[in-house]
Amino acid sequence: MHGLHLTADLRGCPGGQPLLTDVEALRALCLGQVARAGLQAVNTLFHRFDAGAEPAGITGVVLLAESHLAVHTWPELGAVTLDVYVCNFSADHGAAAHALMDTLIAAFGPTEVQRHALQRGTLSPQAA
Repeated sequence: MHGLHLTADLRGCPGGQPLLTDVEALRALCLGQVARAGLQAVNTLFHRFDAGAEPAGITGVVLLAESHLAVHTWPELGAVTLDVYVCNFSADHGAAAHALMDTLIAAFGPTEVQRHALQRGTLSPQAA
């Protein structure tokens, strides 16, 4: 097992943008950017929370052949968290993971971004 796990915490995302509250807009963005990055979506699940009269956030997951993308929005805070994990078993998908993360961050237009990258696992002797 060997992979790259990227996370980003976004703050200062402009309020009122559909990506924070509209499941279909967020799903379309995620699937479009996954394909653009050269990754393969296998399935999706997006859930919009009920906050009564207030705009409600969304949790979305795109299951990738390479692993996953997870997105969580908090419109009341102008915040988003992103999680991209790719397995590098059959090929190095690191560049695709970085491209996906970059385009998603840009789409939300945050004023502040905190990013982390973690190399997971080790290369097997056959892959080394």
